[in-house]
Amino acid sequence: MSDGYVRTTHESGIATVTFHHPKSNSLPAAILGELAKQIASAGGDSTIRAIILRSDGDKAFCAGASFDELVAIGTAAQGLAFFNGFAQVINAIRTVPCFVLGRVQSKAVGGGVGLAAAVDLCYAHESASVKLSELAIGIGPFVVGPAVERKTGTTAFSLMSATPATWRSAGWALQNGLYAEVHAEQQALENAVQKQATELAGYSPEAMAELKRVMWKGTDDWDTLLPERAAISGRLVLSQFTRSAIAAFKEKTASKG
Repeated sequence: MSDGYVRTTHESGIATVTFHHPKSNSLPAAILGELAKQIASAGGDSTIRAIILRSDGDKAFCAGASFDELVAIGTAAQGLAFFNGFAQVINAIRTVPCFVLGRVQSKAVGGGVGLAAAVDLCYAHESASVKLSELAIGIGPFVVGPAVERKTGTTAFSLMSATPATWRSAGWALQNGLYAEVHAEQQALENAVQKQATELAGYSPEAMAELKRVMWKGTDDWDTLLPERAAISGRLVLSQFTRSAIAAFKEKTASKG
């Protein structure tokens, strides 16, 4: 991938999956596909006891869906295929037998919030505020919604969904169950993630696999539910409202640059 990458490293029973995109770690289809593939591959490796999901850089953890790809979608089928990329990543995290830890070093938007919600335990920096921005561009957090609601509950998910322009602090995300811990220093965040992953690497893989199945009870239908939700976003993204909203956002961003 010329615009961004996904890389996985293995060390002492821990797989670290790192993604990057030059536009605030946004997620085009190629990166989504590689994330799902590499997470599933790490989970299928019997030597791996824990997976860390992180992004590169010290700015945004993830800006969500790539606007460049959203405006290029021309049919509902193309829209389904794109948004199904998020479904595949979430389902890969859900179904691997080991725990997936998230490391969120800064802000998360839209699909980025979905990634933070989908991991089993998410560790964040105090600058890692969150926003579900989808409604503002004429779609909704349909695919990531089940993962977010599972962590935060319906009230908090509804509030985030209905206030797409509002940032919620890392403290708010911690209080509402999205984050497991919040740290004031980046190094402390790094240390916490590594410490937890190292601890998990010493435990029984069979016991962890069984515990993970218990923790994800009630999500067996996500293999069909999330693609169904992707189809909703894939249809709505074709609207003139969405086209205009994305164009206005890109123009505003360009003028700031």
